[in-house]
Amino acid sequence: MEEIIRTSELKKNFGSFEALRGISLSVPSGSIYGFVGPNGAGKTTTMRILTTLTRPTDGQAWVAGHSVLEDRRAVRRAIGYMPDEFGVYEDLRVWEYLDFFAACYDIPENERKVLVADLLELVDLHHRREDLVDKLSRGMKQRLSLARTLAHDPQVLILDEPASGLDPRARVEIRELLGELANMGKTIFFSSHILADVEDICSHIGIVEAGELIMQGSIDELKLQLMAHREITVTVMDHDIAEGVIDLVGSLRNVVAAEIIAPKSGRARVRLDFAGNDEELTTLSRSLFEDNIGILGFTEEEKDLEHMFMRVTRGLVT
Repeated sequence: MEEIIRTSELKKNFGSFEALRGISLSVPSGSIYGFVGPNGAGKTTTMRILTTLTRPTDGQAWVAGHSVLEDRRAVRRAIGYMPDEFGVYEDLRVWEYLDFFAACYDIPENERKVLVADLLELVDLHHRREDLVDKLSRGMKQRLSLARTLAHDPQVLILDEPASGLDPRARVEIRELLGELANMGKTIFFSSHILADVEDICSHIGIVEAGELIMQGSIDELKLQLMAHREITVTVMDHDIAEGVIDLVGSLRNVVAAEIIAPKSGRARVRLDFAGNDEELTTLSRSLFEDNIGILGFTEEEKDLEHMFMRVTRGLVT
């Protein structure tokens, strides 16, 4: 896929402190890319460089084909940036807030009324258009801030912890809204340490810790890379049948290990560490059925993002 964000060996020092230590990102166009890491890992610093708010000590970055060092204005036209702090605009009404930012992007006055109405409809705040910004809940402020990033129809949305501090319902609403924006063709690059939020909606992730990019890629690719063996659970009627499963699979080359993981009385489960692909997994299940083993269940354990994150980072902040 074509890259829309790329960085090459980004470094940033604050005095003797190395905030970034050579980060090289690759964000495909049209993706939802989750930038995951503990607090203090370098997520916000990276985003401030991508949005031209901070210059790197070394390295280079491009957004929508424009250098963040040499073509800052073009980068700013291509992005919508939502920082982790809302800002101070309490004296403005909701529609005035959006109208103000639309004017900052030189959108003609005769076009702004329709634009503001469309943005409020998109983020489901049309019924609060006359309210003062200060009267909105945090979740509503986050949705309003997201609407503001869309005022000039950017190609890329760069969002710093968009779900931070929100209650569960508001987090779900933000995730759904990001999904809608991706369906509209936007590339979304957002940071988070709330792993469930990232796994639910992201197509790609980058895992960062202590200023270093540990790994990146599609979620499916990373799961395959991190999990050398697939974990298969076979459920049977009793312990004797489970031992029959152990005997049968012991001769199969893709079964790395097998063990019974339930008590001897009642139903039994056999856990298999399997190193094959989907076609070979189908062959395994067929072998069990053809041997007349009564199978009650045949499932693959899904490894979630938190499991992956714990494996590749030295510390996790939740």
